[in-house]
Amino acid sequence: MTTNNRIPNRLANEKSPYLLQHANNPVNWYPWSEEAFQLAKTENKPVFLSIGYS
Repeated sequence: MTTNNRIPNRLANEKSPYLLQHANNPVNWYPWSEEAFQLAKTENKPVFLSIGYS
């Protein structure tokens, strides 16, 4: 049996089943939000968009 000791990311607070299944990924995911776009702009980084369904 394996356990997942990862700390959940920001997606852990979302309602979408698709987003929730990625809440323990080792990626610092942000849900679609002004905060995400403002951070990308401030840090001069591109936005990586993941589109899926559940």
